[in-house]
Amino acid sequence: MKMRKRAVLDEPLIAERGSPGRIGYSLPADDLAEYAGDLAPELCRETLERFPEVSEAEVVRHFTRLSQWNFSAATTLYPLGSCTMKYNPVVNETVARLPGFAQLHPLTPDEQAQGALALLVELERCLAEISGMDAVSLQPAAGAQGELTGMKLIRAYHQAHGHPRTKVLIPGSAHGTNPASAALCGYAVEEVPTGSAGILNAETVKQCVDGEVAALMVTNPNTLGLFEREIVQITEALHAHGALVYMDGANLNALMGVAKPGHMGADVIQFNLHKTFSTPHGGGGPGAGPVGVKKILEPYLPMPRIIQRDGLYAWSEAFPQSIGKIRSFYGNFGILVRAYAYILAMGGDGLAQATRMAVLSANYLRKQLEGTYEIASHEPCMHECVFSDGSFKHTGIKTLDIAKRLLDYGFYAPTIYFPLVVSGALMIEPTETESKETLDEFIEALLAIAYEIRTSPEALKNAPLTTPVSRLDETRAARHPVLRWGTV
Repeated sequence: MKMRKRAVLDEPLIAERGSPGRIGYSLPADDLAEYAGDLAPELCRETLERFPEVSEAEVVRHFTRLSQWNFSAATTLYPLGSCTMKYNPVVNETVARLPGFAQLHPLTPDEQAQGALALLVELERCLAEISGMDAVSLQPAAGAQGELTGMKLIRAYHQAHGHPRTKVLIPGSAHGTNPASAALCGYAVEEVPTGSAGILNAETVKQCVDGEVAALMVTNPNTLGLFEREIVQITEALHAHGALVYMDGANLNALMGVAKPGHMGADVIQFNLHKTFSTPHGGGGPGAGPVGVKKILEPYLPMPRIIQRDGLYAWSEAFPQSIGKIRSFYGNFGILVRAYAYILAMGGDGLAQATRMAVLSANYLRKQLEGTYEIASHEPCMHECVFSDGSFKHTGIKTLDIAKRLLDYGFYAPTIYFPLVVSGALMIEPTETESKETLDEFIEALLAIAYEIRTSPEALKNAPLTTPVSRLDETRAARHPVLRWGTV
């Protein structure tokens, strides 16, 4: 396969462009000087050291060119396993920008925000139906905060029953943030080993459960992309000892519309809206990690909650057993609007079809590559498949080299070195969005890289070769980042 070269113009720092006195705006004269004494001094500066003096065209071109350097789901296949980097439909953005949503102040009186409150109620209902849960809170602002909320709910439940218990069981195949969420709620973490096939064994779990176990945190499908076949027996074993089951919803994109965690015995689940329901992902921006619970945990959900009063929706804090607020107001509303738009656009049949296509795409990649790349499991996978660099260790080429070389072929790299249970892991999740033609191009690129490894492995040590920035010293970049222009 030929590398897909892109015409990328070089672009310096914007502070290196322009010249003194050049401006990109035209405004009438102001009278700020008259009020200078009443204003903060920083608002009255005549000059700002090294501030770019550029035209409007230079500003637009600068940021447009920088955007063309990016790899994203809008430019190419973005196959990050475990993180489900789905394409974000433009219709979601359009709906979220409707003035009635985008300009709604969070302190708007309830009677003037009935449409927004109705949307939240409907989204809670949809997520409860999709997951098989009885109630949902939309308040958590990220998946990790949803995890923390779920564990706080479990602790509140056990405290209300006279014994908070002391430990939480977490399989080696669970999601990576689970131990931190358990520890933040005061629990000791005990790892449950998985079987040789990467699947959790019910008998192993039974041996670990006792009266001090508050919960099991399990990811299903797990981080190997495999469905936990004994999940019902596992949840029954926990419930037999009065323990609860927290199911991490990070991989819900492999279940929605087809299987419900609530039917598997889960008591609480968090939804990563940026993974399963196509809302923006990453970059430090707003996220959403709603939590769904069974009836036994509903009294402890965060407040405020939406109730109906005199035929109108209203916020209420009349929930004495609630764990309280998780964040200010009620989550990131614009993200919730996007998720609701996606669910409405897809409908039940559409969500189920998306799940089937995600699973089909992952297994298509698995079968096409398993003869060339060492695979973690030969079992049919769910939404993602996991390979490793094991086939190439004798050449000195590692997973990082393969990931960097993929950039030269125009593809962002999969998740690498995770899950930790697979040495040199390459974790690929194509999602349901990609066409067969795109998957074939990606497969061809990985096969071409495998050929390069066999014939000229040293060439990969310097990859990428065609990107605006070559390979960085990532350790140095992480420990000594340059955060200010002009410093070294």
